[in-house]
Amino acid sequence: MLKTYDEIVERACQLGPKTIAVAKPDSIDVMFALEQARQKGMINSILVGDKEKIINIGRKLNIDLLKYEVIDTANDSDAANTAVKLVREKQAELLMKGMLGTAQILKAVLSKEIGLRTKRLLSHAYTLSLKKYNKLLTITDAAMNIAPTLEQKAQIMQNVIDFCQSLEIKQPKIAALAAVEMVNPNMQATIDAACLSKMAQRGQITGAIVDGPLAFDNAVSRKAAMHKGINSSISGEIDAVLVPDIESGNILAKSLVYLADAEPAGVLLGTASPVILVSRSDTALAKVRSIALGILMTIY
Repeated sequence: MLKTYDEIVERACQLGPKTIAVAKPDSIDVMFALEQARQKGMINSILVGDKEKIINIGRKLNIDLLKYEVIDTANDSDAANTAVKLVREKQAELLMKGMLGTAQILKAVLSKEIGLRTKRLLSHAYTLSLKKYNKLLTITDAAMNIAPTLEQKAQIMQNVIDFCQSLEIKQPKIAALAAVEMVNPNMQATIDAACLSKMAQRGQITGAIVDGPLAFDNAVSRKAAMHKGINSSISGEIDAVLVPDIESGNILAKSLVYLADAEPAGVLLGTASPVILVSRSDTALAKVRSIALGILMTIY
């Protein structure tokens, strides 16, 4: 089990270098992250976007662009389509979103002609390193699915289980979150969480121990669970949480980042090849760690 970003980066370096296609990498943070990852031996990059902007940023950072392949494109849409096509055609093993809106890269990823669609639902994994938690914690889905149905939550759950296994967690522990721990017919999140837990017990969801409904405090703290008289085998030991909807997940993730100094990384799940999907406001370090997560996914 890989419990820290340092362990994940070290493992990614052992597996590299992998080739990554980057759609519109024209920012200081993106280019700095790519150069750091290259120097560590994790990746070789194909930079797709405005060649002049890429060259200018490279000069500012004293990056030797002879070590990169640069493909000039006319606009953001062309950059997204070209980068996705490179991955689809196996010229690159990973895709990374640079200074594009999420909707732009997803349009290319979901394209029937050039995209990276599979039969699986796409979802997002937002992995956090927290000072008061003894391992990495992944939140899903805080970026893709707005108000998932029970069927969609089951697919999101399976996606994050497979993702956790790529981090060498043999049997991840996943909490299905709600506001309370008891099933309440008036609170759909509690019903869905209970169903997901039972589905895991019956083999409809595989590869993990799933419990729910659990409130966030009882999921991450065994002491809190015991105080409330909740008997859960995974309290205080969870690897990931499945949130009820995009609002709760987004608020939870960003609250931990901005108020609790959590260190983030993010990837898209359910695609034919790993997709590094981070916020444009994320730091260069967060981008390096996201690349490392993507590299681990290439071998699973």
